[in-house]
Amino acid sequence: MTELVRVRDLQVHFPIRRGFGGGKAVVRAVDGVSVEVFAGETLGLVGESGSGKTTLGRAMLRLVAPTAGTVEFEGRDITRLGERELRPLRRRMQPVFQDPHAALNPAMTIGDAVAHPLLIQGLAPDRDAARARAASMLERVGITPAQAFLDRYPDDLSGGQKQRIVLARALITEPSLVVADEPVAMLDMSVRALVLDLMAGLRRDLGLTYVFITHDLATARLLCDRVAVMYLGRVVEIGPAATVLAEPRHPYTQALLQAVPRVDPAAAGRARPVLPGEVPDATDVPGGCRFHPRCPEAFALCGPDGEDPALEPPADGGPSSGVTVACHLCRTASRA
Repeated sequence: MTELVRVRDLQVHFPIRRGFGGGKAVVRAVDGVSVEVFAGETLGLVGESGSGKTTLGRAMLRLVAPTAGTVEFEGRDITRLGERELRPLRRRMQPVFQDPHAALNPAMTIGDAVAHPLLIQGLAPDRDAARARAASMLERVGITPAQAFLDRYPDDLSGGQKQRIVLARALITEPSLVVADEPVAMLDMSVRALVLDLMAGLRRDLGLTYVFITHDLATARLLCDRVAVMYLGRVVEIGPAATVLAEPRHPYTQALLQAVPRVDPAAAGRARPVLPGEVPDATDVPGGCRFHPRCPEAFALCGPDGEDPALEPPADGGPSSGVTVACHLCRTASRA
């Protein structure tokens, strides 16, 4: 498979000031991530709020500047490029944000909003040509008849229609990579499946590659080829979605899946397991395995005086082919 994006040892840290007289601190939002995204696949980034998945997605697009490490897109290191050098690449990598209401300018018509990237990138000779291509893209994402929508404003539309228009705007420049950050989270349940089905069809028809950011494991199972599970700025498990979400190896992945509601009459009234404690402050990451304060399987090597585990294939191999896990328990049978 061809690598479209290669991330190596990526760090994105944000300096902050702690209140009055509290001094300075650093939020380690992404803290040493290495991952590849292959052309034509959908890679899911999953995890609780604060896990770093949104920041990682934005760093892949260079919407935030990395503190350290590298991001390569289509074989080119974009980590330190200036905005002038990045602009020609922007058309090849596009974001779709969570809130379609905030993503569209309420003072700009739908036709102008979708056509605008073509004019900015010099991909259309004039406004009329750009609007014609915008109408064609609106039809492709299910906004029909497109001519009836070109001169309307976002406030006239439903949330599902707005997200389709956001997709049209992202795809109008013919990108190879789309980073979609919780793209259906703010939509009614009745339209979520329709938008997800649309995204799957667009990927197939246009040869797109998605990085799909979500906290919803059921959605990840439906749409993603591979998933990377993130916790406190790190990837703790990555592999084929069907394997990771059916036979999770990392205790954190297991806990996330156990918390997913199930339609099971036999389980009615049964308490679902809850991870103890809260996600630690990203300004004060625990030593050793950063999940150990909440992990029911933690042993001595995982603790604050132990080692931070690297992503490695599980020692027992078995059903988890293609999976790597950052967990001492998966590396050794001994808990000494």
